[in-house]
Amino acid sequence: MSFFGFGQGAEVDIVLDGQDSRKTAEIKTEDGKKEWYYLYFDGETVSGKVNVTLKKSGSKLEHQGIKIEFIGQIELYYDRGNHHEFTSLVKELARPGELTHNSSYNFEFQQVEKPYESYTGANVRLRYFLRVTIVKRLTDIVKEQDIVVHTLSQYPDMNNSIKMEVGIEDCLHIEFEYNKSKYHLKDVIVGKIYFLLVRIKIRYMELAIVRRESTGAGPNTFNENETIAKYEIMDGAPVRGESIPIRLFLSGYELTPTMRDINKKFSVRYYLNLVLVDEEERRYFKQQEITIFRRADKVKRSYQASMHHHQPNLQRDNPKLKPSPVEENSTPEKDGEDDDEGEDS
Repeated sequence: MSFFGFGQGAEVDIVLDGQDSRKTAEIKTEDGKKEWYYLYFDGETVSGKVNVTLKKSGSKLEHQGIKIEFIGQIELYYDRGNHHEFTSLVKELARPGELTHNSSYNFEFQQVEKPYESYTGANVRLRYFLRVTIVKRLTDIVKEQDIVVHTLSQYPDMNNSIKMEVGIEDCLHIEFEYNKSKYHLKDVIVGKIYFLLVRIKIRYMELAIVRRESTGAGPNTFNENETIAKYEIMDGAPVRGESIPIRLFLSGYELTPTMRDINKKFSVRYYLNLVLVDEEERRYFKQQEITIFRRADKVKRSYQASMHHHQPNLQRDNPKLKPSPVEENSTPEKDGEDDDEGEDS
């Protein structure tokens, strides 16, 4: 809106280099809607062009300088006044002066460090964005454009199976086992449950994936639990000596990598929650934390080339990364170790 001739006399547009061929990724907004933005990785250069278009031909735009910033920040919803910036880079595009015609400015942030994955949760948001500011005496003209960042991990060297026992003395004794403790986002959870003693009438049993988002620190820590998936393992009463297989495909669920103590502001952890319900509606729980990560060996070739250039330690043309074998005393069922079921190519 313009009062007495003052107002935004120009429109700003940010065009990223290679955006026609760059992959996009989906991320949730605060209100739960989904939006798509251009995808970048740690160490990649962010470059492009800023176009400034005057709203009226023949008009002038006086300014105190034009700049572009690359910002990575964490927003805690209960502390909206404070944005915690962990990355902040600035490039001056133009010195103070006067625009008399439409102008374009090239920018480049070389090999930008992007240490964390983009994330929108129940109480926190981690975002990366470009911000162009045309500084004016009264009201600055500001344009922001978000990007999405994914963090990639190599397959862990050690990936032990999970074995646990749960029981009530003289009533119930169950042993359960998952094939590993670390899973990539498109992985399959394979396991088995053994009933060693059953003297109560179990009605059904389910396995749930729970996401726990923790914000704050110390006594001010706030935990938000969300059940991402529920998978009914068994319906009806088992007998002693019976075993039940588990096979849960992760690719169908909206998961993120595990995030631990991100910039000392928040964490995101995942748990496998085994729930038994008896005929009197009593519930028995057993929870186990798992690690979820984004696998690096399926990156598109264009990104592999870029990341090889900027990060020599991440090999281009990675050989297929195989999960570590399950121990001999682990789950007898085959692990489906190709782990490519549900993987996108």
